[in-house]
Amino acid sequence: MSTPPSVLFVCVKNGGKSQMAAGLMRAVADDRVEIHSAGTKPGTSVNALSAQSLLEVGVDIRAEVPKPIDPVLLRSVDLVVTLGSEAHVEPVEGVRIINWDTDEPSERGIDGIERMRLVRDDIAARVRHLLAELDLPAN
Repeated sequence: MSTPPSVLFVCVKNGGKSQMAAGLMRAVADDRVEIHSAGTKPGTSVNALSAQSLLEVGVDIRAEVPKPIDPVLLRSVDLVVTLGSEAHVEPVEGVRIINWDTDEPSERGIDGIERMRLVRDDIAARVRHLLAELDLPAN
């Protein structure tokens, strides 16, 4: 049996978007993808509204803890996905890096849980597309 592809989701604080992406990917990919998340400048906790918006769709990230990028892990993953325009990861030989310029509803005056639901839905669609790109059907 072959090794599952590995993906590292990265945002700045690792408290919102990258945690959401990792949680959503775990929900649709199970153990068919090795999933990690990290932050370029990690915060201290998962964003409560991010966690709440995921709970609404049956994904629980409340126990997750923001963490920095592990250089060893970074060199070993197949794909790094940065979320938003502020997280930057230096190129690593042999590791594909892509950016998801995710929806930012706050730029349209949408905040709170409504903002997080829109962010969640945008990331969920991108996760499903990535799963298809990896040639793995969603559960």
